[in-house]
Amino acid sequence: MMSVPDRVKVAVIGAGQAGLSVAFYLRRFELVADEDFVMLDRAPGPGGAWQHRWSSMKLGTAHKVNDLPGMADLGLSFETADRSLPAREVVADYYGRFEQHYDLRVHRPVNVRRVSNAGPDIRITFDDLSPQPVEEQRTRGFFGRRRTNFREPEVPRGEVNAQFLVNATGTWGSPFVPFYPGMGRFRGRHLHTSDFVDAEDFRDKHVVVVGGGTSAIGFMLELEGVAAGLTWVSRRPIDWLDRMELDLEGASAAVAAQDEAARSGRALPSIVSGTGVPKSRRIAAGIERGLLVARPMFERIEEDRVVWPDGSSARADAIIWATGFRPELRHLSPLKLREKAGGVVIGQGASWNDPRIFLAGYGPQASTIGASRAGRMIARQIMAML
Repeated sequence: MMSVPDRVKVAVIGAGQAGLSVAFYLRRFELVADEDFVMLDRAPGPGGAWQHRWSSMKLGTAHKVNDLPGMADLGLSFETADRSLPAREVVADYYGRFEQHYDLRVHRPVNVRRVSNAGPDIRITFDDLSPQPVEEQRTRGFFGRRRTNFREPEVPRGEVNAQFLVNATGTWGSPFVPFYPGMGRFRGRHLHTSDFVDAEDFRDKHVVVVGGGTSAIGFMLELEGVAAGLTWVSRRPIDWLDRMELDLEGASAAVAAQDEAARSGRALPSIVSGTGVPKSRRIAAGIERGLLVARPMFERIEEDRVVWPDGSSARADAIIWATGFRPELRHLSPLKLREKAGGVVIGQGASWNDPRIFLAGYGPQASTIGASRAGRMIARQIMAML
């Protein structure tokens, strides 16, 4: 990792779609990376949360990935990308080229532990997660024989002060799993969307998929013909849309609900709960052959199965919790931004409790197109106050 400056005008935490969008517009305003602003990212490489997705997810079957602002100048577009490759590889490649082209100098892997007040500034305390050399110690043991011990190195810690902070950490690092009675007694495997790697890991297993969104549907389609048994359950009925893509009206309503929640400081609602699920050809075929039929939520979990209130049950060797994520904001807790209602009051990307703090990719900005628009809006507000 390159040396992080002691003080900058702007610190950006996170180099996914939202963080890169903000950084692009800061560069448009002639701010220079590692002089005027600094970017800190926890991931080992470019790509944001996409680099952690499972290899079978392709751009054609995933949520639409919109281009970052300025990507066209590199001759790149996700619309013309190779759809035979894993989405994580394409996004990582494009984002990496974007970072290099605009000289963003992203510091990674860096884990931000704490963001606190330092007088008029904001202090960001972080761990440098770069591999450190193992320290070798040679001592003399019993009978004077030479002995070599190896001690794990301490993780280097650093600090940087900034006038303004843009938090663009997204949600991938904060998976949500609801509690159900018996979870601790289950002898099988619990895993979240963020833990899924390959359908082959469930060959000849009985799998229960929990969730009513596109991730749960994707798991059902991938595991068909691989798992010995598949059961899909959802905490709410699935709102199927008789069209292949989400229409503007439905998307606008979901974004408005997210924006209203962000402005009132409430926990953010699920996007899918406000939009429904469009029926692609693949999904429609899955419904027709009886695969994509969700049961109501079970009541409890036993050692090898899930059980409904009527006493019926389904065998389970693994339960996949496709139950979403929460905004990753733990490192901001010293700033006391969170409201009693569970959220952070945000308007136009800015904290209403602390005008130095901006949340990019939060609430209505969570989509790739929303993040790009938020990047311009946040950069303009920061420049107006500098």
